[in-house]
Amino acid sequence: MNPAKNLPVSGVFCASATPVLENGAPDHAAFAAHCRALIEEGCDGVALLGTTGEANSFSIAQRQELLEKVIAAGLDPQRLLPGTSQTNVPDSVTLLKYAVEAGVKACVVLPPFYYKGVSDEGLFRFYAELIEGVGSDDLRVILYHIPPIAQIGISLELTARLREAFPGVIVGVKDSSGKIESMEAFATAFQDFSVLAGADPFMLPLLRSGGAGCITSSSNLIGKHLRVVFDNWFDETKSAEVDAAQARINAWRDLSNAYVQLPTIKAMLAKRRNHAGWTRVRPPLVELTGVELDKVWAKMAELEAQENA
Repeated sequence: MNPAKNLPVSGVFCASATPVLENGAPDHAAFAAHCRALIEEGCDGVALLGTTGEANSFSIAQRQELLEKVIAAGLDPQRLLPGTSQTNVPDSVTLLKYAVEAGVKACVVLPPFYYKGVSDEGLFRFYAELIEGVGSDDLRVILYHIPPIAQIGISLELTARLREAFPGVIVGVKDSSGKIESMEAFATAFQDFSVLAGADPFMLPLLRSGGAGCITSSSNLIGKHLRVVFDNWFDETKSAEVDAAQARINAWRDLSNAYVQLPTIKAMLAKRRNHAGWTRVRPPLVELTGVELDKVWAKMAELEAQENA
């Protein structure tokens, strides 16, 4: 039996990109179709409106509407892990309340990332005000540890204090530090706590250290390979199958990093979903050039041919 399944939130979750219309607003129809495809391709759920989802480039109303529309389109809210982060408490509470009332599985919550060098005491007060402001027994929070972007990290000490102060609310952490040692430290420090890798190459070693799965950007394209790893990592008779899947995961991850990652992921989705609108990004990001698109799409064809050989 897969021991990761005993954890509060476990499996393969896609840090979904958000398609946008020419006017810059989210494309609800394309997004719903993408989410349905992700589930069919092997993802357990969708972590929408995170870093890859360009969440901080949309208004609160746009973020609420995207969640509303994807649920209305038939997505089970218990498969959704929306990002509900802002740099201030009131707006974050607004997003959290909306998500909880929509019935989502859990919310992924960044620390307030504008001010740098803040203390654990300040971060504790931020999260405490959020939890108390929502005031719901249904609230479940996954802390978002991404120091390369936020420049504000989540410490083990802060996590322990929050878990003690708010039992049952802080259920996990998405660790996008890029350091397996950090992920393993979270998994070792806490029982009944979901540690989710923020990058595809780390899911396998993290599972072996007590982790719960992943929330990753490349799963926009390779959910089926991540599914193989998650479902079989603990079975020694499937080690060759797992190693082969991991090699494919690493190859696709490398391609997604060929240029600026988020525009590259969206360029890859334009090809995969046969929808040119996927190439659009919100400022300050910029789309890939035509030459870059051609190179990425050619490499995609090469990887797909290798898989089908």
